Amino acid sequence: MKSACSISGAWGERFASRARENLPDLRAGIPLLLKIDESMDVDSLRHFLGFEIISEEDNGFVIVASEDLNLGHLISKINDFNNSVTGSAAVAQIHELIEESEEENRLSRILSDELKNEWASIGDTDDYVVDVSISCSGNWVIPKKPKKGRLKPETWERKLREWNENYETSYIKWDNLREERKDAIGNIINYYGSEIVDEYEQSDGETIPDNFTLRIKLTGKALRDFASNYPYIFEIGEPEDIETPQGVRRQDSLAVPDVSILAAPASAPTVCVIDSGIQENHIWINPAIDTANSFCFVPYESPTDTADYVSNGGHGTRVAGAILYGEAVPTGGTVQLNAWIQNARALDKNCALSRSVLPEKLISQVVAKYHNGDRPTKIFNHSINSIVPHRSRHMSSWAFEMDKLSYRHDILIIQSAGNIQRSGPPNNPGVEELIASGHDYPEYLTRRSCRIANPGQSLQVLTVGSISYDQFSDGHWASFSDQYSKPSAFSRAGFGIWDSIKPEVVEFGGDYLHSGRQSTSVAIPATGSACYPELIRSTLHGGPAFSKDIVGTSFSTPKVSKLAASIQAVLPEESCLIYRALIVQSARWPNWAESLTRDEKVPVLQQIGYGVPDLNRATTNTPYRTTFITSNEYELKAGECHIFQIPIPDRLRSPGTEYQIRLDITLSYSAEPKRTRKGRRGYLSTWLDWETSRKGESIEAFTNRAVREAAKTSTEGQSINWTLGTQGNHGIIPIANRNNGTVQKDWAQISSNELPEFFCIAVRGHQGWNKDPEASAKYVLAVSIENIGSEIEIYEDLRAAVQELQSETEVEMELEVDV
Repeated sequence: MKSACSISGAWGERFASRARENLPDLRAGIPLLLKIDESMDVDSLRHFLGFEIISEEDNGFVIVASEDLNLGHLISKINDFNNSVTGSAAVAQIHELIEESEEENRLSRILSDELKNEWASIGDTDDYVVDVSISCSGNWVIPKKPKKGRLKPETWERKLREWNENYETSYIKWDNLREERKDAIGNIINYYGSEIVDEYEQSDGETIPDNFTLRIKLTGKALRDFASNYPYIFEIGEPEDIETPQGVRRQDSLAVPDVSILAAPASAPTVCVIDSGIQENHIWINPAIDTANSFCFVPYESPTDTADYVSNGGHGTRVAGAILYGEAVPTGGTVQLNAWIQNARALDKNCALSRSVLPEKLISQVVAKYHNGDRPTKIFNHSINSIVPHRSRHMSSWAFEMDKLSYRHDILIIQSAGNIQRSGPPNNPGVEELIASGHDYPEYLTRRSCRIANPGQSLQVLTVGSISYDQFSDGHWASFSDQYSKPSAFSRAGFGIWDSIKPEVVEFGGDYLHSGRQSTSVAIPATGSACYPELIRSTLHGGPAFSKDIVGTSFSTPKVSKLAASIQAVLPEESCLIYRALIVQSARWPNWAESLTRDEKVPVLQQIGYGVPDLNRATTNTPYRTTFITSNEYELKAGECHIFQIPIPDRLRSPGTEYQIRLDITLSYSAEPKRTRKGRRGYLSTWLDWETSRKGESIEAFTNRAVREAAKTSTEGQSINWTLGTQGNHGIIPIANRNNGTVQKDWAQISSNELPEFFCIAVRGHQGWNKDPEASAKYVLAVSIENIGSEIEIYEDLRAAVQELQSETEVEMELEVDV
């Protein structure tokens, strides 16, 4: 009660002071930071206390807004609770109201780290450009769509008509609320002579969004007033600066190749390269360009100006070349291409995003053009990142847009993890500063300042890190890596947001070199070219047509896009969830990583994720390895469970045999995101996990354990020793678990005679932010069984056993129908 009265009084005085100073009117409401019981449903704050939920934060904190400026309703509820009045119990779950004067207050949660650090020193006339996310979820609930059930047709039609009317009414209310808040913000901005540079609302007409984003140019005085007093802000950050990993070029002579490059078939997959443009007339690239769809998205430049103007060899040109040729540029013979390249120029000549457009708006425009175009594109290469680590409380607007687009349109965005610069300022140290402060390679890779860069934390994109080529030393310069396939010295690492496994996979992007002297210098000298990837170069500013002169996750990422296109060529009608699943399913750790101790494997998981993907494992079976995949997507609602079974042939699990079998399982799913909620379970409308049968466990016991929560104490069978497990310390690697992302892989080794007659996998649905019982997630599943020692062939036996089981199942279903 005392805290509520104190906060109410403080805001009353603040409003009076603003009126005396003729400052713009902000009496739309007051912002509050609450500490609630973590078991409390945040929606009850709206239902019982009339608060609008702005955002859910860590450790039980919630930012809300109250239109009741005197907090009279809250104070009344507190009095009712003290007097044991029925219906007031919810207020007991509010543990604390945090006053603005406290250090960990509302501002500390909505400001980016950079703004928070310099908040006290911001000058009135300092110029700023900031991205402001505004919550506008309102104080009403969208009605649940009715179920038809056994209703009469006329009753069902009436209920559905009423629901549609209520939905439209809710959307109109949201639309009005959004415009009302834009007008209010416009009044504040105009008062200070500031400018709204760009705006974006993350709505596709199918769902009602809960926020919109404005890019605003304003003074320090306006920023302080706006951030401190406008109640509906849940995030303020600075526009992302895009890394420009340009290396030292080598002055090789331009060679004319004796090579014939054949264009891909018209029906071949397309990969959209969102980058700095492409030198489309390049001899190695021209046959692959979908010229009719080249487009420039850079503001104030011609839509047809799609060249790569970045100096020292370009950026997008190199990315396009890596998608086409992978590790080596062909210099002779005939080469048949298997993919088309679409050129979406998004970066300017400095390899930077324009400050006049929001990156989330840009990615939405690109996907709209290419996914819905005359050559519908499913794979997008996005080697663009911020130069700083991502924020970890809420999903950024940029990353959220990628999640939403992936879910809505069934696309796969291949995203770079970002680079640690060679040198940087104290708040974003480069490799030189990290080494100078006593943090050796590769230990520094898992430091907070070196985590994945925005938007690589997006749950739905496939994030790619980098590994190195072989060790190099010439007495003056040496590679950081001391052997083949170690993490690159620049490759940002995980874990990702909410401890998701990021990057999921890695490819070869090269390595920095260091001088090794007392004052370590970090560079990309020409002498160390063996440590750099071979890439096509733009010759717009001179120089060779291809070379080894640059490194970065920008160039490991397109190698995974190349793999994605190869999978699409094999499975053109399948969901992108399958492409993502097979890439991750095919990934393996290098031998050096597998041989480490249990504790040593934790940073490796953060640095290289699931490892290096492989084309053969992703697209083909062998006599000794079989991969099963679900055909097309399945949908799963909260509380539902799908169980899959794989019959294990008697010859493989005979007691007299003991072959080492490797099991790999990957679940790839997508669900509707909600940006203002925290944690994977709050961010996704429905979240999934998976479980498998144990050694010696019957189908009946497994089904009971998987479906019924109360049966989890079942002791039948012995658990398989999975690498990650379902929660920390349940697998071989401590701390980590497989459940925190939307792509969930695990792997294990087991003796063949320990395999059950039927190996079962259960995929389970759980409620996220969406309480509608019809809300669901889409998923696919991949399961691989491999005889590691190749003692006996297993493919034909497994194929025959599965076909026999399918036939039996079909007969059973026919009999049930006949009865």
